[in-house]
Amino acid sequence: MPGVDTKLELVVIPVSDVNRAKDFYAKLGWRVDADFAAGDDWHAVQLTPPGSGCSIIFGKNVTAAAPGSAQGLYLIVSDIEAARKELIDRGAAVSEVFHARGNPAAGPDEPYLFGRVRVTGPDPEHRSYRSFASFRDPDGNGWLLQEITARLPGRLDATTTAFASANDLANAMRRASVAHGEHEKRTGAADPNWPDWYAAYMVAEQAGTDLPR
Repeated sequence: MPGVDTKLELVVIPVSDVNRAKDFYAKLGWRVDADFAAGDDWHAVQLTPPGSGCSIIFGKNVTAAAPGSAQGLYLIVSDIEAARKELIDRGAAVSEVFHARGNPAAGPDEPYLFGRVRVTGPDPEHRSYRSFASFRDPDGNGWLLQEITARLPGRLDATTTAFASANDLANAMRRASVAHGEHEKRTGAADPNWPDWYAAYMVAEQAGTDLPR
């Protein structure tokens, strides 16, 4: 019998200046969902990153954590170079794209993320989970972009496919197009059923199952 769905809805971000933090995240293109205040004692702001099912919340008397103490917050993207450029264009100071040498768990050069081995540039083989970039908000809360194009097995329902945005869907179709071109080279013939092949590829890529050839 399946259990009750338990969906992560909010992550609390400790900040020192509510309006400054709101301006920063809003300029990144994050949707402002709520801005509530109760006199001088309480003020809360909620924003959601584009395509995310989870939001952030911060404000006055929202958390006792020290401003800037939230670290290792992951933002998953399908194209890290494009995501980095967009954030820079919106005013964020984003690191160069980097990857791990050897064990990917030792990749990000952050003490709260298993080590300090940081190699400039994306993963040479462009594997999922291996390429990163980082930035901080005005209080120093630390964020990581992580590029994921294919999930590890078991992470998603293999019978369903969903995309967080039109851009993610377009990128998935581009990857399927490249793979389909290789498929046609192997078979030596045009594939009239390419929509079915694309669909099978995109579902398998998301679910982390064997890709069609």
